Amino acid sequence: MWREAEKFLSKDKYIGPLIKKWGHCTIKPRVHKDYFQGLCGEIIGQQLSGRVADVIEGRLKAKIKGRLTSNNILSLPDGQLRSCGMAWSKVRAIKDLSQRVKNRKLHIRKLGKLTDEEVKKELVAVKGIGPWTAEMFLMFSLARPDIFPKDDLGINKAMKKLKLKNSNRWKPYRTVASWYLWRSLEFG
Repeated sequence: MWREAEKFLSKDKYIGPLIKKWGHCTIKPRVHKDYFQGLCGEIIGQQLSGRVADVIEGRLKAKIKGRLTSNNILSLPDGQLRSCGMAWSKVRAIKDLSQRVKNRKLHIRKLGKLTDEEVKKELVAVKGIGPWTAEMFLMFSLARPDIFPKDDLGINKAMKKLKLKNSNRWKPYRTVASWYLWRSLEFG
């Protein structure tokens, strides 16, 4: 899916070597029915390692005994969500997300039809979802091609390591460039 981006970025002196080392970018868009699950995962993953977030999300799915849906989340008492390993702020965020979806204040299935800025505006209206979470959703759920999470700790660390100030050189494929920047930190 990202061949054009990889071809463009392979000419870049910073990203080109990372493409050779790490191979093809594996970001794939999620289908519409998974947008809610994707957002729950993004909320859970805030400020956590991927492994820890996966464990907590796995506990939540086990507690629900199935797919994460707004009704399933709302049926659980806050304490049961908390017992999965989530901070209270994440419990409140997932509950607010669930309530907005149930009340149709957030039309989850329409997010894929909105512009990047419209998606961000819709998502940051949810308590506990800020720009970073909205950007992760744009990247990993919608697979939008030109998202650069400038406030992400890993991205900042990689940019500092490369002695770069901005990401404009990688437009219109900053999502893929970001993926390679994250990979560059995995093993030094």
